[in-house]
Amino acid sequence: MSEKPDRPYFLNSSATNFGYPILVFLPGMDESVVLSRLQTAGLEVGFDVRSLIIPPAFLCDWDELTKTAIDLIQSQLKPLVSSSIYLCGESFGGCLALKLMVAAPNLFEKVVLVNPASSFNRRPWIHWGSLISRLLPEWLYQITSIGFLPFLASLGRMTPENRQILFKSVRSVQIENSVQRLSMMRHFHISSKELQQFYKPVLLIASQGDRLLPSVPEAKRLQRDLPNAEVVILPHSGHACLLETDVNLYQIMLKMKFISHLANNT
Repeated sequence: MSEKPDRPYFLNSSATNFGYPILVFLPGMDESVVLSRLQTAGLEVGFDVRSLIIPPAFLCDWDELTKTAIDLIQSQLKPLVSSSIYLCGESFGGCLALKLMVAAPNLFEKVVLVNPASSFNRRPWIHWGSLISRLLPEWLYQITSIGFLPFLASLGRMTPENRQILFKSVRSVQIENSVQRLSMMRHFHISSKELQQFYKPVLLIASQGDRLLPSVPEAKRLQRDLPNAEVVILPHSGHACLLETDVNLYQIMLKMKFISHLANNT
């Protein structure tokens, strides 16, 4: 049995759809292999999908994570395609996507941001809760994380199987990793000037029913700063919208004509 990686890696290590653009998916802070597969389900119709997995042992700051992700994309993916790489970030992954956009703007053809957690500090109760969480014993942290689920997701819009997978994924996040990721989000910052330099198309997907973060106002704020951005509002969805039965990321991108190689067929 091979040893578990101690550095970020792609869930799909080899091409699955030759000739299709690569889509790099950056999941939220509770990512797992099974959860990432659910969130990207359907995208394989038009993309060669690669999900970034960050091992629990890899504790870092934004600068190191950004550099590591860029190096990984450039070394493993860029030589494989002659045209385009799409970038998609969800929640915590949306913050990382914004960092990649600023650090390597020419690396990606288009970007999708799904309820990015860049508005973290606009929810004071989450901000203070993240500071308190580091003081909790592991058993109490596990209990409070499960109680947090109704804020994280619209559970009634998910299948029982998806709810169970989300439950297991949240429980698997260790307190050390949670504290580290929450600390990163507390210190996350990108200026309007930096965003204004990114001219590639950006699709901002925001859930109206997000009880965790003010995702719709944040999407509109980012749209004002990004020169070439569109906003799609999901009127009934919660924060973890990609796990909901009625939300299909590929269909949203298709409807918004956001998939270049299919533009002539839509």
